[in-house]
Amino acid sequence: GSSGGVSAGTAELRRSELKSVEGAAWRRARWRIQSHRVHWEVFLTPLTPQQSSSRFGFARFKPQTLLEKVILPASKQIFSEPLTWRYPNPPAEEEPHFPPNFELRVPTPAESVSVLCGENTVRVEAKKDLMGIGKPVLASDVTLGGCAATGEDSEAQVLIFESELHGCGSRLQMFEDTFIYSFTLFYTPSPLGSIVRGRDLSINIQCHYQRKHDVSSGALKPDWSSYIDSKESEDSLSLSLQLMSDDWQFPRPVHEFLLGDMMKFEASVKQLHHTPLRVNVESCVATVVPNPDATPRYGFLFNSGCLLDSKLTGSSSRFLPRTHDDKLQFEVEAFRFEHDEGGMLYITCSLRAVAATAPISATDKACSFSNGWREASGNHRACSCCDSDCGNVDGILGKTSKFLTRIFNIL
Repeated sequence: GSSGGVSAGTAELRRSELKSVEGAAWRRARWRIQSHRVHWEVFLTPLTPQQSSSRFGFARFKPQTLLEKVILPASKQIFSEPLTWRYPNPPAEEEPHFPPNFELRVPTPAESVSVLCGENTVRVEAKKDLMGIGKPVLASDVTLGGCAATGEDSEAQVLIFESELHGCGSRLQMFEDTFIYSFTLFYTPSPLGSIVRGRDLSINIQCHYQRKHDVSSGALKPDWSSYIDSKESEDSLSLSLQLMSDDWQFPRPVHEFLLGDMMKFEASVKQLHHTPLRVNVESCVATVVPNPDATPRYGFLFNSGCLLDSKLTGSSSRFLPRTHDDKLQFEVEAFRFEHDEGGMLYITCSLRAVAATAPISATDKACSFSNGWREASGNHRACSCCDSDCGNVDGILGKTSKFLTRIFNIL
């Protein structure tokens, strides 16, 4: 009857439910239980309808596959014997090898002034290379007793002064057989910022007249003072800065320079047990006392490796092309401070070592100016910031900078 129909319908419904379970795609349920340093993964699959005892015909689940992933804690390495290796001590300073038979160049008098004494006038011709060192002076820096040059031979590079015998600050001396008109040719170098590269000079010129006919002329010859490098400082990071001979082959044994000479410096770093290093000169400043922050001061190299002296003063100061990463050579034209008679010049430079594989950059470069900025390694684009601000230096290898001071005595 009706009850039998209901029972049959219910049984049919259960069979259809079981078929839907059997025909359905296998579904995988995953539970992941994580404990300290251990991971468990459990995979479960549905039971067959015969294994199910659910009154509604749903499959029961039981573990099918068990995978275990274990992360083991780190373990200590135990050595049977203690380590005996120690970091080696820095190498002892090597004795410099000086060139044989070194002799300081002796300056020769410059034949740069000639005088023609006339009956009523005097004509003085002064070469613009007044000191005979290949460095022409400015016409405005040379006067005859305060009188500017009346002409200039641009082809011969000669300044011309003409004056009456009683003009341009002349002085007359009378003697029994002669009388003498004396003039003074003054050279007062214009300051190049806070420095000058020459001394004030006064050249006495005399026109001797006998009371009869003879006329003669003469002039005192200019001379140069010298610079002496008398001391060098020590460092503990194997960075060094030393003066070199003119051919760059040896340390300079006599640290004496004439104004107009090139002071040749070589910065270097010893490799020790490091990876290959490259040395750079970040800055150099000159003062008249040991304190690099004192005034007057002249910073001729700054901005993380920009040698600005040649651009500021028109000198020949420059970095030489780099041939070795652990050495850097540069030369600076000798100079002194204006109005300084103390005779001491302190040059303090900051040296820095970086990994040789580090790229040349705005904060790691060696730039000098000659019709444009040029970088010693050839990467000239790194010098584009030398006329502005190249930014701060980042410590690539940690604290690797050293300040080294050289002391010059001006005689």
